[in-house]
Amino acid sequence: MLLPGSRPTPAPPQKASCRLWAAMGKLQSKLRHSTYKYRPDGIIEERTQTNAFQEYSPAHVDTVSVVAALNSDLCVSGGKDKTVVAYNWKTGNVVKRFKGHEREVTKVSCVHKSDQFFSASRDRTVMMWDLHGSVQPRQHFSGHAMVVTGVAVSPDSSQLCTGSRDNSLLLWDVGTGQCVERAAVSRNLVTHLCWVPREPYVLQTSEDKTIRLWDSRGLQVAHQFPTKQHIQTYCEASEDGHMCISCSSGFGGEGCEATLWDLRQTRNRICEYKGHFQTVASCVFLPRALALMPVVATSSHDCRVKIWNRDTGACLSTLSLDGSGPLTSLAVGDTRSLLCASFSRGIHLLRVDHGPGLELREVAAF
Repeated sequence: MLLPGSRPTPAPPQKASCRLWAAMGKLQSKLRHSTYKYRPDGIIEERTQTNAFQEYSPAHVDTVSVVAALNSDLCVSGGKDKTVVAYNWKTGNVVKRFKGHEREVTKVSCVHKSDQFFSASRDRTVMMWDLHGSVQPRQHFSGHAMVVTGVAVSPDSSQLCTGSRDNSLLLWDVGTGQCVERAAVSRNLVTHLCWVPREPYVLQTSEDKTIRLWDSRGLQVAHQFPTKQHIQTYCEASEDGHMCISCSSGFGGEGCEATLWDLRQTRNRICEYKGHFQTVASCVFLPRALALMPVVATSSHDCRVKIWNRDTGACLSTLSLDGSGPLTSLAVGDTRSLLCASFSRGIHLLRVDHGPGLELREVAAF
């Protein structure tokens, strides 16, 4: 009880300070602060703007190995938890979980805007799933002797090409599940496969540092690009089928580049993108509606995603996803969004904003 004319005793300063720091802590968990990171030579490496950030329930309980976009709302992903997950990245909801593999899911492949997709695994099998069907696989493809590290579906979804560390490529009839062609090249440890749009060709990268172009009509090597200095980890073809991009392993800035190639008659190297410090694990062509010039994006084990001018090789934007561990996979979500899988923090939703230049920022994780 207060006596007449007396004043309340103020709270101890340290308690008010604690409440203030607690409030600030809650606010910080929702914001990305503006930071500059410097290389040892003093050059600004990147800038992250202050932006709201949404954390959704994780799609996986372990490392995410690969992510691919089904359409402008849904993605499919696979990882060490042996599951394939269909996820609505705009609402943060899991649509369906698919279980059937006995070991880590290494690759997923789909035709954009299709309800069917395929997953490869360390259990040496590939499975076909239906988004609106059972959680059990619709088809099994079993024929490799080692982990399957490449899977690519034809544009009409009638054929599937798979590759493995057993040095072989297999061509399958999707409808029957039967292997119709088999080819093997010595020391051709497959790292990735990509079907060229509107063409009967399949691109393949390998641990023997080469990029091969296979003709699916008979499964023969149609062209081999000049051997690189480092393991080729990934490849992607442009939407018009005129170009492809591959990326390299490396460390400390040696290797760690992406390379643009001409898929037409000359099949020459067009451009290189150098600036990562560790293995580049994934590379994608970005939609033409995104910028005034053609652009590509790369993700690396150095926790960075970069956007490049496709024709000049100039780096236009860099985003560092600190604490994510190595970035394992990259996919185009829509005309402004990228999906990036990581070793430690699941899948990151990235947004490309227009300003004086292109700004890349993280808006959500799941």
